[in-house]
Amino acid sequence: MALQHRAYQPLFPTGNKYLQQKWDKASYDLHKQKVKSATPTISKTPPKSYGHLAVKLKKLKLEEERKMKIKRENNMLMEKISHIMRTTGGVDNKNSYDVKSLGKKKRQLELLRITNENQMILFRLSQCRPHYNVRSWHEDWLKTLRVMDSIARYPRGQEKPSKKSNDAATHSLVTNNSNNKPESAENESS
Repeated sequence: MALQHRAYQPLFPTGNKYLQQKWDKASYDLHKQKVKSATPTISKTPPKSYGHLAVKLKKLKLEEERKMKIKRENNMLMEKISHIMRTTGGVDNKNSYDVKSLGKKKRQLELLRITNENQMILFRLSQCRPHYNVRSWHEDWLKTLRVMDSIARYPRGQEKPSKKSNDAATHSLVTNNSNNKPESAENESS
């Protein structure tokens, strides 16, 4: 071991290799100790937990109130069911409230007045005699039918002739009328 300092090669030139090795070893041991005792610059520990965030008292209070309300409603239902079981079990759904209206009397009087007026109008209409004579209308219609028959080309009871015979009849009527005009003009002049 005594000769180890001879095998040691310092980094920088030195006067005594033995002393340089001892100093380097001491600084290296110090460095190792510092590395072991070094603390991290970034914290790896979990964040600090606060009790009021973990417990959530408001939520617990609301939940407890909800459970109390449910329990109270269940008790009321149980009382109603036990009352129904003890008694006949009839349902009390009678409403003793009388409906009151401020304008009811006025509306009834108005309806009565309108009904009376309508009855009077109906009575007057039933007593009124008609101004029109249906028999004279019928006679006028029959007269109109006779006039229509007299001026019609074809009488009402018969069917119209076919198109070919219709064209021939029209042609013969036109020629007869053209022949009759001069004669009628001569008869009128004489």
